Amino acid sequence: MNTHVKVAPQASADLSRRSFLVGSAAAGLALGYSAGPGLLGADQALAAASNFDPSVWYSIGPDGLVTVTCGKADMGQHIASTMAQIIAEELGSNWKDMRVQLASNDPKFNDPVLGAQITGGSWSTMMNFDAMSRAGAAGRIALTEAAAVAMGLPPYFKDELVVRDSVVSHPKSKKSMTFAEIVKSGKITKTFTSDELKAIKLKTPDQYTMIGVSVPQLDIPSKTNGSAKFGIDIMLPGMVYGKIVTPPVRYGATVKSVDDGEAKKVPGFIKAVILDDKTATTTGWVVAVANTYANARKAADALKIAYDSGPNARLSSQSLLDEAKRLQALDDSGLFFVKDGDTAAAFGTAAKVLEAEYTTSINIHAPLEPMNATAELKGDIWHIYSGNQFATRSGAIAAGAAGVDPKFVVMHQMWLGGGFGRRLDADMMVPAVQAAKAVGKPVKVIYSRENDMTMDFSRPLTFQKIKAGLDGDGKLVAMNHDVVSAWPTKRWGIPDFLSPSVDKKGALDSFTVNGADFFYSVPNHNVRAILNEMAHNATPSGQLRSVAPGWTFWAVESMIDELAHAAGKDPAQYRIALLDGKGKNDGGAQRLRNTLLAAMGMAGYGTRQLPKGEGMGVACVSSQERATASWTACVAHVAVAPTGEVKVRKLTVATDVGTQVHPDNIRAQVEGAALWGLSLAMYEKATLKNGGIEQANFDTYKPLRMSQVPEVAVNVIANGEKATGVGEPAVTVVAPAIGNAIFNACGARVRSLPITADAVKANMKA
Repeated sequence: MNTHVKVAPQASADLSRRSFLVGSAAAGLALGYSAGPGLLGADQALAAASNFDPSVWYSIGPDGLVTVTCGKADMGQHIASTMAQIIAEELGSNWKDMRVQLASNDPKFNDPVLGAQITGGSWSTMMNFDAMSRAGAAGRIALTEAAAVAMGLPPYFKDELVVRDSVVSHPKSKKSMTFAEIVKSGKITKTFTSDELKAIKLKTPDQYTMIGVSVPQLDIPSKTNGSAKFGIDIMLPGMVYGKIVTPPVRYGATVKSVDDGEAKKVPGFIKAVILDDKTATTTGWVVAVANTYANARKAADALKIAYDSGPNARLSSQSLLDEAKRLQALDDSGLFFVKDGDTAAAFGTAAKVLEAEYTTSINIHAPLEPMNATAELKGDIWHIYSGNQFATRSGAIAAGAAGVDPKFVVMHQMWLGGGFGRRLDADMMVPAVQAAKAVGKPVKVIYSRENDMTMDFSRPLTFQKIKAGLDGDGKLVAMNHDVVSAWPTKRWGIPDFLSPSVDKKGALDSFTVNGADFFYSVPNHNVRAILNEMAHNATPSGQLRSVAPGWTFWAVESMIDELAHAAGKDPAQYRIALLDGKGKNDGGAQRLRNTLLAAMGMAGYGTRQLPKGEGMGVACVSSQERATASWTACVAHVAVAPTGEVKVRKLTVATDVGTQVHPDNIRAQVEGAALWGLSLAMYEKATLKNGGIEQANFDTYKPLRMSQVPEVAVNVIANGEKATGVGEPAVTVVAPAIGNAIFNACGARVRSLPITADAVKANMKA
């Protein structure tokens, strides 16, 4: 079992605990950790005595510029700009006055809901919309009260003030002050208690002037002119470079010996460092350190390393799958995530019972910017420069690698050249820290693509078995759903991220089964989460864009389709009947049903005769979790050749996002997510052999190519409800829609991802 540094759980960070200080007394509130070189606005301190700092999340300078500090990792999804847009809506600032910068790992920048600095789960907008709105509103109120005093208006006139485009004006007296003038006046004294902050009346959707507008993204200019700094861009005085050498197995190896004789012949070679990783993030790694990255690579290639490959050296993907099937067959395996009704009794009286097995392969993140980190020790403080999605945990991992308390680690957040869940892990910080410690200089470690792929914290191989029962009318009356996989969240070693089983018999990783607790009305429903220890140890898994719903909905939505056909019903209409909103499904089921209807209408599902060998398939999902769902549906249109080759002609995706902050960005996110889902469904597969990942670059691990991209149509439903996330849900709906479309095109039912021509041809109806 892997062991990791445990992060002390943060207390629940709700508004009652947060310190929202508004006034000149709060100047310097954002002081503390350095913003780090190259961040937007990093040429200025986070706060200055002359600034107005309504909260930790933004500051207004005497020049009227509003600098928003984003506590989320920005990996191209423009979340920093989104946070600024939410604040600007309530603050009343002009968009041209907005700036963004990225937060350090100072706990004051923890997520207001999660109590940690983490970016994932499509949670960022959903969980921060209210807090950012209230921060903006608090600033507006304080500015208007100060402006009233500065303009010599009676107190009762303050309700007549109008705030727009960074100007506070009083139409009757024709007096006005800019934000810059108000800040320079020094008249801002308003403070808010947590109760007062909660009581602020926010705008209603019909009052929005900024939310719902596709304003220019604030990070684009710096990314196009090169001033935005990614982790790989960092340069420090006296810095040297590290190149990792990894063992032939993914996990469990140890280094027996290192011969650096040939490496010493490489100009600029400094040292070969064997990692002593007490956090157990890495095993069997060595770092070659040299004066340039090119020389570090040459030195790494010259090292002769002997390994003990450890207990996983003979394992393969087939080994992991066989173990998963063995575990699933045991009656006492796993823990219950859902346990409703009595499935055994329902199966006993069912008119028809269907069983099916579904599998997904190991998948790799492969962000374009390879993993990297730069570590420097200044006095007693370790400074880590890297783009990461989980600063709270990453700081602890870096501290564990350095052998210090996490309070002695400052994380300098950088822009991310892709993350997709990969940068929730901090493995790249371990070699950077230990190499820097060994050579006494700042060290930048950059993974090669081969390092990145073979040592990825991958999406785990999964095995699922579903048993479902229908009554005489074809209605679904019972379902047992077993999900077997490695448990990525358990590997983190943070108990608060695990969930108690419904029967209170233990803690399970809900991030391996979310989605199996769907919004269909099924009176008797069991879901078991089963840990595959073999896979957990041999292929340490992480969270890849879409997480559990990427495999649970593959199984659920494929089985629902199979049940519809067994009942002699149209698959879409069958789903609509199951989404009746009874009991705990009230509200969510209706929104999902409406989204499905929208996708069907946009795609023309069921309205025209398709050519032979073509078909449409549907799927609908409530990703990412029941409590944080974005209601998403897809209609896939495919053409299947007699050889089994599948061409996806069109994907039509509808998604209910409640309140859309930036329409263009949402559409881009949904399109990108749909294509990622297509890539996972049709093309991506990694395999384990002799304990190691076989695919080491894009010649063997083959994501979707541009020539394979179909038409993608998107319907965004914005109804004024609470804002939801959009980065992942569309990933989860595409694979089952394609699988169901293939069945309608040629009669082949596929149950394994990725879908191959051989599998389709083997299952074609004569």
